[in-house]
Amino acid sequence: MTDNRTLISRFPHLKEDFAASLVVFLVAVPLCVGVSVASGAPAELGLVTGIVGGLVTGVMRGSSLQVSGPAAGMTVLVYEAVQEFGLPVLGVIVLASGAIQLAMGLLRLGRYFRAISVSVVEGMLAGIGLVIIAGQLYPAMAAKAPDSGLGKIAELPGTLVDSFGDTGALSSLAVAAGTIAVLLLWKHAPEKVRTVPGPLAAVGLATLAVFALDLPVATVEVKGLLGAVQPPPLSAFGELAGIGLLGTVVAFTLIASAESLFSAAAVDRLHSGPRTEYNKELIAQGTGNMVCGALGALPMTAVIVRSAANVQAGARTKASRVLHGAWLLLFAALLPDVLAYIPIPALAGILIHAGAKLIPVRSLGTLWREHRGEAVVLAVTAVSIVAVSMFEGVLIGLALAVVKSAWEASHVKLDVVVDEGAGPIEARLTGNATFLRLPKILDSLESLPQDRPVRLDLSGLHHLDHACRLALDNWAARHSTAGTDPVKLVTAA
Repeated sequence: MTDNRTLISRFPHLKEDFAASLVVFLVAVPLCVGVSVASGAPAELGLVTGIVGGLVTGVMRGSSLQVSGPAAGMTVLVYEAVQEFGLPVLGVIVLASGAIQLAMGLLRLGRYFRAISVSVVEGMLAGIGLVIIAGQLYPAMAAKAPDSGLGKIAELPGTLVDSFGDTGALSSLAVAAGTIAVLLLWKHAPEKVRTVPGPLAAVGLATLAVFALDLPVATVEVKGLLGAVQPPPLSAFGELAGIGLLGTVVAFTLIASAESLFSAAAVDRLHSGPRTEYNKELIAQGTGNMVCGALGALPMTAVIVRSAANVQAGARTKASRVLHGAWLLLFAALLPDVLAYIPIPALAGILIHAGAKLIPVRSLGTLWREHRGEAVVLAVTAVSIVAVSMFEGVLIGLALAVVKSAWEASHVKLDVVVDEGAGPIEARLTGNATFLRLPKILDSLESLPQDRPVRLDLSGLHHLDHACRLALDNWAARHSTAGTDPVKLVTAA
């Protein structure tokens, strides 16, 4: 009795956290496996990343209720890295990315990720969602997906037509469609039934259907936990000298960090507990990714689906996410053969549903009506990711966001007063005069009469960049040459 009281006094919310950990575990299993298979890696590696997310990152300070593990948002980038560099080098990439995250957290750079344009982040997630959907439709039809994002989209119609003449493809497509249908309709099920998480129910029902009907559908290949965990060899670290690999490391770091910290902000809005300490969360994510890299596993980020499930299940402390990691470890160690019964198209259906949730379809119309420039940044970022690649697409989105902000900040107004007599023309510039508004400024000034003196007042400018100053000086010189009186530039005292 005394022991129970001591335990309750030390862990007053153990009952709530224990129940929440089981819910998160049941949500995490199909997502960890699905993300890993879609990334071109053994299914067990997704579980390893989930285990590290619970047992390592879970015990560290940062965001108390946020759950970490392999994320659908990183699937495209991980798949590209595995295809280009190979699975052994993936561990090096993840380890190096984790080290950079750790350094950024120690240097207190975590808060700067909050300055990234929301439109770029939403565009990044939308682009990832589109690529995931396009890519997972192929395993849903028992076909091999093309490598490029545009190729995935371009070849979809032909692959769909071909699948109608193939019994195996039709069976696979039916399983994927059934999985998505269960996920969409699960929220309408009776409350007692909904105690089973939707992803687990969808995969479980798909597995039962394949087994009962003896459908010719591919299932997950199982290697065993020890067989799947392969720490990167020392020779793989030599790849870090290549520019291409370093670019991939930077992409992993920025995208995983941004996704984790934006997820933390979203999770903070779901509960009234302690707020996220962004630099400490970045340290926790970096530490977890270094461990994942050392084990040759997938990269981790904070995952909003599992985090939301954790909060909604009543979790009160970080004990819930640590326990979910323990359950994943027990499952991977004791029941790995269960994975061999999971149909590949069911996992494809899980990821298609997850990819669709990354696309902000509902908010896009409102954004277009109220903030058209932000909507353009979002769309261009998403399309660039599909057309080019993840890293370049994000860079394009960031560059466009900077240009848009600079353009909107460069408000400049020219007021002109022309006296009917022969006196000087009074002109006054106000606002921010930058090179982006230079054509407008020069067009207005050059339209002034050439035979009258001009008094140009610059004292109302908040900012005058070097390019504008030179252009105004040149215009003044040309106007003075063409006219009879010089231009007088008046600046602030």
